Amino acid sequence: MATPRSSPLYHDDPKLFSFRGVVVAHETHAGRPSVRLDRTAFYPESGGQMADRGRLDEAAVVDVQVDDEGRIHHVLEGPLPAIGAEVQGTIDKPRRLVHMAQHTGQHMLSRALADVARAETVSSRLGESACTIDLDVAALDERAAAEAEALVNAVIDDDAPIRAFFPSEDELRALPLRRQPKVHDNVRVVVIGDFDVSPCGGTHCTNTAQVGFVRIDGLERYKGKMRVTFSAGVRARTKLSREADVVRALARDLTCGPEDVPAGIEKLRRELDEARQALGRVRGRVAAAIADALVKDARERGERVVIGVLDDASLDLVRAVAGRITAEGDLVALLAGEAEGGTIVLAARGSSSDFDCGAFLKRAATAAGGRGGGRPERAEGRLPAGIDWKTIAAATLATPGR
Repeated sequence: MATPRSSPLYHDDPKLFSFRGVVVAHETHAGRPSVRLDRTAFYPESGGQMADRGRLDEAAVVDVQVDDEGRIHHVLEGPLPAIGAEVQGTIDKPRRLVHMAQHTGQHMLSRALADVARAETVSSRLGESACTIDLDVAALDERAAAEAEALVNAVIDDDAPIRAFFPSEDELRALPLRRQPKVHDNVRVVVIGDFDVSPCGGTHCTNTAQVGFVRIDGLERYKGKMRVTFSAGVRARTKLSREADVVRALARDLTCGPEDVPAGIEKLRRELDEARQALGRVRGRVAAAIADALVKDARERGERVVIGVLDDASLDLVRAVAGRITAEGDLVALLAGEAEGGTIVLAARGSSSDFDCGAFLKRAATAAGGRGGGRPERAEGRLPAGIDWKTIAAATLATPGR
């Protein structure tokens, strides 16, 4: 004979953190041993809200799930208590309070986004590390998001009462629901002051002040619509505190007040841009000097293939030297630069040359135990450190298949 469902004590009192219940069945849920109780204050994962944690007597409750028939499974770590045994249930209070703040905060933010931006909530997820709301709009600007956030926190400051109850059918029809219920029987409704009315079976705060604070952490496009990442309660305060620590650290490094950090960073950005431009000019002069010397040497020997090794050269410098060399259309540049972790190599040809750079570099890299390739006009690769590039390049040129 099937055992009845557990009586959900969390519906009557979301702040019930200790209770006694009787073990009515041993089960296996998703391959894990579990127990069912005649009554429970443990909220199972449902409706986007994470499951409670805690203890049954001395056994740790590591997960709580509800099956398709509405039966609540308490997954335990360790031996299961005997059927018929009365056990003491203890809810992880900090975790529950976080879940309550997040869930109530989500209802409030969904209402605010609908009011401010006409952005209805499609789904929500209250995760271990992040909470998200997926909206039915393709765009949401920062200004509208900030307005919605401010509206939510104003309602929090109002300390509005929150009521969760099971209305009669007549009462349900008269309620201004933000969205339609997903079930047809025993519909539970959460009313947040005169701000929001929504069907929901989750655990919620009993007044808006308990939410503490709601903040939008980010906006992103997701599957063609908008996703809002947010935090509430302790989690929001923790994130805000960590960000404040970062700002204070930046202020110390920039020797300015926290409010002047943006201006200080902008000043650093301008200085960095100027330094990059100056470096580019210096690199251009260095590249020109190196290229001119290599070209002069090759011309004096009557060669059109310029082989060179640039010590401690970046890929940008190697490219710049190659560009200077191949500006003379009949020349080919076969260059290497010693870099951390290996040797960077580049082959490039001038506009009037028919040299196949890709084929050459592929053969040279294979011979040297590296990798490389590219187009006939230009190719790049990386070889093991310490390779004698001039010898490898000369040997590759001398072999058939050029």
